Amino acid sequence: MRSSKSRSRSKGNRNNNRQVGNVVNRVFDSSGPEGKVRGTPQQIIDKYNQLARDATLSNDRVAAENFQQHAEHYTRMLGEALREQEARREQQEREQAERQQQQRERDREREEQRKQRQQEEANKADPGSAPQPDLGDSNGGLVETPEAQIIAAEPQAEKPKRPRKPRKPKAPESDAPEAAE
Repeated sequence: MRSSKSRSRSKGNRNNNRQVGNVVNRVFDSSGPEGKVRGTPQQIIDKYNQLARDATLSNDRVAAENFQQHAEHYTRMLGEALREQEARREQQEREQAERQQQQRERDREREEQRKQRQQEEANKADPGSAPQPDLGDSNGGLVETPEAQIIAAEPQAEKPKRPRKPRKPKAPESDAPEAAE
């Protein structure tokens, strides 16, 4: 036989931590001193404020204070619900902005990869147009070999200078105009 505790339907077994949808637009039943007041929190606040004014006009300060306390309760509920809504909205905006930033970064990376692929394809099609590596050495891109190092290390004998032959003397200038005639 099963224990009756496992099938208990008492309020103690209910989960009271569940969140109730949108409190701002939710309809409440408030049991006040004048009976039930039904409506959204703003409507209930307005109704209790009106009842408090009526009680004040009829010189019933106790009832007026009671209605004001009920109105204050719903004002606090409404304020808390609005703060939670605002916090949720801000969180969603931050998450959306973060997702958009990540998307922009992914798009930028894809564009860079696409440009790189296009450049590689262009290089394969025309290898002469490919950017050449900068070797950055002073001897014009030549590789220094061990033989060149040995030759550079040997002292080179200077070539003996040949004596110059003297030049022919120029013809006198006086003869040049006569030949032209």
